[in-house]
Amino acid sequence: MVSGAAVQARAGRLPDFLGVGPPRAATSWLDAVLRGHVGLPRDIKEVDFFIENYARGIEWYKGYFRDCDPKLPAGEICPSYYSGIARERIALHIPHCRIICTFRDPVEWRYSFYKLALRNAWTRDDFEGWVMKNPTNNDGGLKAWFDSFGRENVLALIHDDLETDAQGYLNSVCEFIGIESFALARSPVGDRRVNTFSAPPRNQRLARRARKLRDWLKAREAYGTINLLGRAGVWRYCFEGGGEFAPLDPALEARLRERFRPEVETLANLIGRDLSAWTRPRPPATSVRTDSANAHG
Repeated sequence: MVSGAAVQARAGRLPDFLGVGPPRAATSWLDAVLRGHVGLPRDIKEVDFFIENYARGIEWYKGYFRDCDPKLPAGEICPSYYSGIARERIALHIPHCRIICTFRDPVEWRYSFYKLALRNAWTRDDFEGWVMKNPTNNDGGLKAWFDSFGRENVLALIHDDLETDAQGYLNSVCEFIGIESFALARSPVGDRRVNTFSAPPRNQRLARRARKLRDWLKAREAYGTINLLGRAGVWRYCFEGGGEFAPLDPALEARLRERFRPEVETLANLIGRDLSAWTRPRPPATSVRTDSANAHG
């Protein structure tokens, strides 16, 4: 007779924790560092169930955690979940889920996101035009996550802490999700960049076609093919090859820092942190960890 536990294991499980973003704040680094220490989706970083794949049903989602060690907490790091609709769906299906939010200097974050938009041929706008067309709308932001899951079940991470004390940053995550802390030296990606890029596409039409192919493969769960093409350098060839990204214009940076000052102050008040450095011009980034450049970042 097959035990109930064995049947449940074959059916899969739901995550105990979710890293919900926002994106472009070292979520790929976090996923890579945690692999082997927690259960994460097989073959892919972002299942993107609560946004793109919700119609496939909760049983389909459970299948991605079928092979996770039952003795370890399971989770997913998917920065597209930082939205109102995803939050509502997560609260419906996993009301006691532990939530990890990642925050970064708002100007640096937007410029990083803009470069990803250029890379994926989502836009031809300049940075300022893109910011104007893409206003921040997080449907309540961090407070809404606190309200939905309880403050004790939401961990707010600050990207600056990762830069100054990566081990301490990781330790806070380990404690929050309920695993033993481990030394970053044990991770092959602990002290380096993950899936970075420094140039836009050589050709927007080529990048657009590559993105459509990648999305088509992802919709069919052909992750092996996606990863194979990545290792072969196909995605990098299609999505890069142009001139280096220009540094952010200081005058534009100053305008944007003033524009996003209320956003910074709201977050600072919520978490009780001094984030005033985010309202002043900052030196060029020296980060060793950035968010992923590919479909699963």
